[in-house]
Amino acid sequence: MTYCLGLINRFGMVMGADSRTNAGVDYTSAYKKLFDYSLPGDRILILCTSGNLAITQAVLHQIDRDIQRDDGDHLHNIATMHEVATYIGGKVREMQEKDRPWLEKDGIDFQCNFLLGGQIKGEPHQELYLIYPQGNFIQATKETPFLQIGETKYGKPLLDRTITYDTPLEAMAKCALLSIDSTMKSNISVGPPINLTMVEANHFSVRHTLQLRLGDPYLAKMRSLWESYVRQAFESMPNVEWEASQSDSGEDVLID
Repeated sequence: MTYCLGLINRFGMVMGADSRTNAGVDYTSAYKKLFDYSLPGDRILILCTSGNLAITQAVLHQIDRDIQRDDGDHLHNIATMHEVATYIGGKVREMQEKDRPWLEKDGIDFQCNFLLGGQIKGEPHQELYLIYPQGNFIQATKETPFLQIGETKYGKPLLDRTITYDTPLEAMAKCALLSIDSTMKSNISVGPPINLTMVEANHFSVRHTLQLRLGDPYLAKMRSLWESYVRQAFESMPNVEWEASQSDSGEDVLID
């Protein structure tokens, strides 16, 4: 399992991913899941992957091959982000159809998802897409300024309560890391190294990127502070008002 997320608003974009692909009692493995296909000065293109590793690696290989051959459409000559999402969706379908008979025969889950974020020069703003295993996709909006793939449930509540279209960019980066850390805390199948990229709106070079490995001092400090603040907030909450759950007739009522 894995956890990747993208956040986007008027100030820019943040994309992050863990690196764990397998977790067990005596075996873990890690592969990079955040990839930078940007062309400085012309376009920002960041990809995150989740799902069947063989399929996602095959898709990335095809993407790299098309760029190297420079023959037909590829990530460095397609004109719009929407068309880039369509191109990647086509590669996903192509690779799945190629291996589907063997994977289905052996009962192997071959589903995979991609996050695509970026901006091409000439377009008015950055865009963020979630590309499904079937090759179709959805786009993040002002009302829903983040998208997730992989083990999404543990890190989503923080995003729901925090991220808006007007959240400062540095705050989005902190929220992305906390969302990943919250997921790691609750699920052993998500783990470091963590890769994070932040790009300002209408900037066509990646200036802010980092990798946090297991035991990184900043990651440890952030987790300690967050747990402390959550504990303080919890302890400051008023106790349950048991009497308020009783109606005038003495019957129990539900409180939403």
